[in-house]
Amino acid sequence: MGPQGWWPAENKIEICLGAILVQNTAWANVDKSLENLKPVTNFEGEKVAALSQLELIELIRPSGFYQTKSRAIKELFQLLATYDFDFTKLRQTFGPDLRKKLLALHGIGEETADVLLLYVFDVPVFVADRYAQKLFAALGVVSKNYHHLQQQVSVELTLAQAQEFHGLIDEFGKLYFKTKSFADSFLAGDQLESRL
Repeated sequence: MGPQGWWPAENKIEICLGAILVQNTAWANVDKSLENLKPVTNFEGEKVAALSQLELIELIRPSGFYQTKSRAIKELFQLLATYDFDFTKLRQTFGPDLRKKLLALHGIGEETADVLLLYVFDVPVFVADRYAQKLFAALGVVSKNYHHLQQQVSVELTLAQAQEFHGLIDEFGKLYFKTKSFADSFLAGDQLESRL
């Protein structure tokens, strides 16, 4: 499939916003919300943090679930502001507990927390999102849930490899689970063995 260089964003602030906004919606809707946010915030953390929840709701309305998503953005950006939007400092402060800290925020689930870890905080993690679950199921790896699949696919990857792996899986999913079928893919007929 070739290199993906995957997450489409100008900076890590935009990635934070996109990671929350994409929950339960198509990326086309996220694009509309980001287009609304850019002229107001220029994707600067302080400007996003300064928005009221009502202002956020109006700007992110195209992404749907705007009450929950606006609250998630407010809580995440309050945390980031506490550390002056220094992602490295925040990661070093919480260390291996950073994921738990993110999951404690309203509206941040496992997938969003892992996307933030991978693309914002530079922690190499496997994102066991829907496309990953479908792909690994098609390859014979049965998983009970997000966490179970993550345990089964616990491979040592560098940050760049983990980001590329996630991008490849999502691009494969968009192509072979949305527009075509897995049977038409170059992985059709392949199987993996589960370690758990």
